[in-house]
Amino acid sequence: MLVTLSAVVLFGILTFALLRGRIVGPLAATAVFLFGFFTADTGVADAIRATLHALADAASNLT
Repeated sequence: MLVTLSAVVLFGILTFALLRGRIVGPLAATAVFLFGFFTADTGVADAIRATLHALADAASNLT
């Protein structure tokens, strides 16, 4: 749960920074948000979560 919340905060800050810097427009940000939202509702969501969990575990074991 902590990893998920951290990812949400990280991607939220990244999205805000990209929108604020006008690197990405509101339409592109909305499209990416909807892509992520609908991807989370598919069967691939479990594989994505497992991959992110494995990457988080690997990153915590680097030190």
